[in-house]
Amino acid sequence: MNKFSATVIIFLLISITALPQEESSFYDAPFGGGIGYIGGWIFPKVYGINSELQNFGVSKFPTTGFYTSGGTGFIYLGIIKNFRIGGVGFGGSFSTSGNSKEVFPPGIYGAPSKIVLVNNEAVYSLKGGGITIEYTIPYVRNFGISIGALIGRGSLNIELYRNVGGKSWQSYWNDASKYPSANFSSTLLNNYWIFTPMLNIDIPAYHLLCFRVGAGYQITFGSKWTYDNNQVLAGAPSNINGDSLYLQAGVLIGIFSF
Repeated sequence: MNKFSATVIIFLLISITALPQEESSFYDAPFGGGIGYIGGWIFPKVYGINSELQNFGVSKFPTTGFYTSGGTGFIYLGIIKNFRIGGVGFGGSFSTSGNSKEVFPPGIYGAPSKIVLVNNEAVYSLKGGGITIEYTIPYVRNFGISIGALIGRGSLNIELYRNVGGKSWQSYWNDASKYPSANFSSTLLNNYWIFTPMLNIDIPAYHLLCFRVGAGYQITFGSKWTYDNNQVLAGAPSNINGDSLYLQAGVLIGIFSF
């Protein structure tokens, strides 16, 4: 039995033991909980980084966003009606590429100089996770409409690659010892705190199955930029950050009563 299966079984047992009896005062409030998979579509602000990529030889990142995947879970507190706590984790990326012709001086690709077709790629990725605190509106029955927030940590990664394509093992290490080289790679990392107001709608399909749709807006603060092997990167533009609108949908298993 893998760790995920064990987690699911333990969570279901906890949820079942939390079920109220007929005389319980919790019947007038949602109870139970669940865990499951969440897929999403996030719309990051790429205008700032697109202006920086103009001279790197790649096309702009699209403004249409990209797919994210992750997991989520929650459980109603019981002692506080309509409130639930949980957690969520997610991540996703997209990339853009292009070719450019570069002139390299003697000693790298022959004398006196050589024009080389270079492959360029930029990868943009977001990931994050944290705890969720939500309130389920009590005036709706049969399904849950919950408002709340995610509080946690996340990161924005921008990976840059430039190379001349495939090569032999020996050629790779020969290039690694030369400067300048046609091969270049670097990773920019922005770590930050997350506060995400969100709205989720949970629709039970059966007592042990629930579908979710939702939306939120990720607000980031306390960010720190570094690059490569954790070197400080100062002066990063404020408009390159992890603030993003997202939409999500998924399926959860557990005990659900709204």
